[in-house]
Amino acid sequence: MYNAGQYDVIVVGAGHAGVEAGLAAAKRGAKTLMLTLNLDLIAFMPCNPSIGGPAKGVVVREIDALGGQMGKVIDKTHIQMRLLNTSKGPAVRALRAQADKVLYQQEMKRVLENQENLTLRQGMVDEVIVEDGKVKGVLTETKAAYYAPTVIVTTGTFMRGKVLIGDIEYESGPNNQRATVKLSEQLEQLGFDIVRFKTGTPPRVNSHTIDYSKTEIQPGDEEPRAFSYETTEFITDQIPCWLTYTGEFTHQIINENLTRSAMYSGAERGTGPRYCPSIEDKIVRFNDKPRHQIFLEPEGRNTDEVYVQGLSTSLPEDIQKRLLETVPGLEKAEMMRAGYAIEYDAIVPTQLWPTLETKKIEGLFTAGQINGTSGYEEAGAQGIMAGINAAAKVLDKETLILDRSQAYIGVLIDDLVTKGTNEPYRLLTSRAEYRLLLRHDNADLRLTDLGYQMGLIPEERYERFTTKKQLIEEEVKRLKSNIIKPSEDVQQLIQDLGGSPLKDGVRASDLLRRPEVKYDHIKQLIPAEATLPNDVEEQVEIIVKYEGYIEKSMQQVEKMRKMENKRIPERIDYDDVQGIATEAKEKLKRVRPLSVGQASRISGVNPSDISILLVYIEQGVRSKASNE
Repeated sequence: MYNAGQYDVIVVGAGHAGVEAGLAAAKRGAKTLMLTLNLDLIAFMPCNPSIGGPAKGVVVREIDALGGQMGKVIDKTHIQMRLLNTSKGPAVRALRAQADKVLYQQEMKRVLENQENLTLRQGMVDEVIVEDGKVKGVLTETKAAYYAPTVIVTTGTFMRGKVLIGDIEYESGPNNQRATVKLSEQLEQLGFDIVRFKTGTPPRVNSHTIDYSKTEIQPGDEEPRAFSYETTEFITDQIPCWLTYTGEFTHQIINENLTRSAMYSGAERGTGPRYCPSIEDKIVRFNDKPRHQIFLEPEGRNTDEVYVQGLSTSLPEDIQKRLLETVPGLEKAEMMRAGYAIEYDAIVPTQLWPTLETKKIEGLFTAGQINGTSGYEEAGAQGIMAGINAAAKVLDKETLILDRSQAYIGVLIDDLVTKGTNEPYRLLTSRAEYRLLLRHDNADLRLTDLGYQMGLIPEERYERFTTKKQLIEEEVKRLKSNIIKPSEDVQQLIQDLGGSPLKDGVRASDLLRRPEVKYDHIKQLIPAEATLPNDVEEQVEIIVKYEGYIEKSMQQVEKMRKMENKRIPERIDYDDVQGIATEAKEKLKRVRPLSVGQASRISGVNPSDISILLVYIEQGVRSKASNE
């Protein structure tokens, strides 16, 4: 063993969690080292080559608003971008981009290489160096000892990874990379509870062998879109995706060969993702469905590989080939890579504080799929938070914990550390109580101030943001103070829109609340002194139209915050709290919630248990006050 260097923060892994963690820590001023198995596969996309989607797209905007990198890189390297759910309300709209996965990797690596305070190294980490319950650094397989008071483990699906194809299985990480074995074994030895999860990928086929005339084109949006609030140049030469379907013969082949699937062979396997099932799972669970969607997604501009989204499988290679032949457009498709399932170790996330620091080992943080999540976006979100908080710990700076009303990132982390997960966790809009507040369009208004405080947002960007906020506030104020009278022109416009005529003058803001009236119509009636940017106009319209609903949501948030502000004493002994159910005591002792609000969200802790806990805490406060 030799001393390979001293750092403030060490990041193990350079996937989507690792890159955000390393960049965030370095931007905060921490001397940061990133160790990864393969420098050529930084931010690799072993599964679907895309970023965003419902809830996930909002997370990418939130990462960007905090000063993260994912949104900027996908804006520069995508082959297609679409805004989803445009026919629905703003609470469920989200961007999704199809990535050029090689260009994405290359661009992210370039960013890392040019980041001040950040050092990249290739190496396999075998061990976290721990002394007296505190992190001291890491040891690689080449016996290089790197020292730091904080370590962030972001090993993705590599921990004791095992690839499964039919009855064939072998130790491997994604894309035939080496698995991380010794580190996983050490975490178990340190006393961490480990679970076994699995995920899968579909075959990839050669684009030149697809008959696209039998499929439906899925183009990107013509209107320029971007995840990052800093993006000013847009990609216009987009590449379409294509839609096709499974059919009767597809399902017949699967049913006849279920026992040859690694997931249905009868052997004990890890738990798979409910919301991203294999094609075998779909056929078994939804056997009443005559067909399932299959999206053909190009993997980049300079490759012929096409990702067969929706056909994730662990069936043998010969069966996969037969399946492809039953799908319209893929009858003669040449399979370039077979699909596979991969099993891996994850830690039970209730062993983490909301900062993503582990409760067992001081200075040890974990982020990404090691925490039981699925998806690049969830990983990136955890990565930036772990990087912010690891740097804060070593530099004695402010930590950051987002609550459920501030961000989907807050929902994600609170769900993990409070409720845990018994399957790969996927963020959904339905998991958020305050969806109207956590919109795609207002991520910067929610989080840029915090990103600036953490040192991740540069001064120039922050000045642009404060100008935007001021313009929004001034325009909303203008609309509330201007009266629109029922003139002939006004009445004609309202009639053309199908609305009821005005009986008297109304405030412009009240007129805008009518469903048929848009901000563009208000501009016609009372033009602004200067043309406002599109994103400002969008915010003004949403704020005015949904003001009543937003106020109700904020009232609910205030009630929630009262519970969050009731802190639970750090040294509380739950065995001393008389009347709490045995199951609740066990869950409270394991999770060790920081507040009564967090305690109330633990599965198995009932409202009656919370009432007793509140009385106990209040009695303790009174007793302490009387003693003083």
